[in-house]
Amino acid sequence: MSAPAPSPALPCIAIAGPTACGKTAGALALAAVLQRRGIRAEIISVDSALVYRGMDIGTAKPSASEQASVPHHLIDIRDPQQAYSAAEFVQDASRLIAEIRARGALPLLVGGTMLYFKALFDGIDDMPPADAAVRARINAQAALEGWPALHAELARVDPATAARLAPGDSQRIQRALEVWHVSGRPLSSFHTPKKEATSAGPESVTALFSLEPQDRTWLHTRIAQRFDAMVQAGLVQEVQTLHARGDLHADLPSMRCVGYRQVWEALDAQAASGRPLDMHGLRERGIAATRQLAKRQITWLRSMPQRRAIACDAPDALAQLLQGALALLPGT
Repeated sequence: MSAPAPSPALPCIAIAGPTACGKTAGALALAAVLQRRGIRAEIISVDSALVYRGMDIGTAKPSASEQASVPHHLIDIRDPQQAYSAAEFVQDASRLIAEIRARGALPLLVGGTMLYFKALFDGIDDMPPADAAVRARINAQAALEGWPALHAELARVDPATAARLAPGDSQRIQRALEVWHVSGRPLSSFHTPKKEATSAGPESVTALFSLEPQDRTWLHTRIAQRFDAMVQAGLVQEVQTLHARGDLHADLPSMRCVGYRQVWEALDAQAASGRPLDMHGLRERGIAATRQLAKRQITWLRSMPQRRAIACDAPDALAQLLQGALALLPGT
């Protein structure tokens, strides 16, 4: 008697999109539908903020019950004092994809850190580490000339990176100039595809579903509502706890996360002035920074030719996502 034919391999599905577009809800709904069909899914977080312990509210981290309903990976794997690079993500995600498939489950890559997705699909060169002395010189120059002037300088040495950054995006302008000064190479040169495919390259990820709003006003409303909900849930108190540790500072990658950076700066301003926390100003800066993040995320997504765009503000967005994902399953 001949041996039974092996079961067809389950796909690896990616769900990406800007902040507040409904990625988590879509992924959990898809996992529940798969479960009813007898297929177990496991979620691999593609989010540079969810890796940090003690940063739950401002990152919109899946709740304990949500994480209990579907296995989640790459959440709470770093202390806020530590860094986590795109190269480390590729190594971890590649390993997890293989392990999840070996367990007979379906990997779901879910998140909004587009550099991680691009690194996973295309590969990425090792970028130079942070250089405190170079960063200090850049900050001193910015204090004298302003970040728009440094953005103009970046446009001369790395026009591709400058084109996707706002003139006031100090964090990313600083890093791009730091890479240029340390390596002599533009940051954009590290984001080009490598000839060596990663073990989780395009051939391993069956589909990338991109949740993109047709109407930016819809997304801006959701961003404002979510920021207000985070404040109500204790975002300021969460950052106060991190601030009080004494071993963290504003230049760490964790504290540069949207929301955390604005609260940290507000706490510093409060301490310096002795006045009450400016909640109105904090709200305006937090929402504006989140909008800028969403704009960058959408720009990244639209540069990915393999994406399958779904209008996340359409009434049937979830149905489209579920239908598209289920169509990829063997036998459907």
